[in-house]
Amino acid sequence: MGNLLKVLTCTDLEQGPNFFLDFENAQPTESEKEVYNQVNVVLKDAEGILEDLQSYRGAGHEIREAIQHPADDKLQEKAWGAVVPLVGKLKKFYEFSQRLEAALRGLLGALTSTPYSPTQHLEREQALAKQFAEILHFTLRFDELKMTNPAIQNDFSYYRRTLSRMRINNVPAEGENEVNNELANRMSLFYAEATPMLKTLSDATTKFVSENKNLPIENTTDCLSTMASVCRVMLETPEYRSRFTNEETVSFCLRVMVGVIILYDHVHPVGAFAKTSKIDMKGCIKVLKDQPPNSVEGLLNALRYTTKHLNDETTSKQIKSMLQ
Repeated sequence: MGNLLKVLTCTDLEQGPNFFLDFENAQPTESEKEVYNQVNVVLKDAEGILEDLQSYRGAGHEIREAIQHPADDKLQEKAWGAVVPLVGKLKKFYEFSQRLEAALRGLLGALTSTPYSPTQHLEREQALAKQFAEILHFTLRFDELKMTNPAIQNDFSYYRRTLSRMRINNVPAEGENEVNNELANRMSLFYAEATPMLKTLSDATTKFVSENKNLPIENTTDCLSTMASVCRVMLETPEYRSRFTNEETVSFCLRVMVGVIILYDHVHPVGAFAKTSKIDMKGCIKVLKDQPPNSVEGLLNALRYTTKHLNDETTSKQIKSMLQ
């Protein structure tokens, strides 16, 4: 299979280019290897982060017992002993978000640089496009797990309250060295977000655009809209969908499509839902609605609640009603 299989001729420019992106087998060319290897160091830890988050049970029972019996020192110690290692995990997740942000910026730099158009970049650098897709896939999976786990914020709030009380009483606190006050503030802001990883990536993309003033914003937004078009066409066309050798590639493409739509909506001045948007939002929503409902509700919610322009007046009533 070539670097990029152009499986449709683009007769309708409004629909954007139609490609088959090889998300399953793309390998880096010599020119991609430097960025690819840097990003790969980060991505190889992604699955472990998701496993740790999936198995995160929290210290709800110990915390409740400690709060209900404030004079019982043993219960206080037990709750603190349960929370400290969990905060160590939360720190690891937060630090991974910072590494992921740096990886994303490296990929954006490679996929938007002149003189090539975003389409040419995707054609030439499929392995980097695949890594960009993997970052988005990880991000949406992380946020889906985080949203359904209230223990994370409860544990961290208890940790901060207890630490503050210990400081007032001059009690030495094991675990304080692990997360100092400044880091705790940053972690608080991170976990206060409904979708913290997506917020990190949106902010990083916006920052990338503002810091690279010599680069037209279209280089970035067209890269995102092209990937959204590619995913949509691959999913809605049986001939291309049948090329997937792994059924999980379908959910991978769905997550990537939603991820690039959200990034586009945050970075583009008028967003993804306006008539002038280069993303076929009706087509993308239809693709999502054509899947088994329980498999895409989280993705539809991501479009409903983490985009920036859905409720703008410029968004058509039809799109709004499709997402109700």
